[in-house]
Amino acid sequence: MNAAERIAEIAVLRQNAIDYWHCVDHCGGEGVAAMFTPDGKFHAGPGEPLVGHDAIEGFYGWRRERGERTSRHVITNFHADFTGDGTARTTCVMLLYASDGAPPFAGTGPAMITDLIDDCVKSPAGKWLYAQRDFRVLWQSGAAVTVAPDRLRVPAP
Repeated sequence: MNAAERIAEIAVLRQNAIDYWHCVDHCGGEGVAAMFTPDGKFHAGPGEPLVGHDAIEGFYGWRRERGERTSRHVITNFHADFTGDGTARTTCVMLLYASDGAPPFAGTGPAMITDLIDDCVKSPAGKWLYAQRDFRVLWQSGAAVTVAPDRLRVPAP
């Protein structure tokens, strides 16, 4: 991959991350499961990851059913490492501002700051998909974060 191709691929991967979190923040995450491989893993901890489109879409559906939630997932320091032909690992820092209900809210700090690590694969059609998304929490405030119910999780083999 030459320098121009690398820059173009990084731009696509970065835009995918932006599109994902925009959908979560403004549409409750409806449809983001399609951005994963069919057996993709979403691990926002604690417990086992969500595996596959149904579990990931189920999580966001469950979250929407809980009622109004306002969130802003701010990502920065995006970095992409191309790990092979059609594979990449991206990392960024994510600041999560989130509260149940409607704004405005009291408080100024993020609920959580994490390293967000995504293993991506390029589909035969040329579209980048998430094979695995992993959150590594660095700081967490006292604010409640949304954790998927156990019924959506598949125990690791």
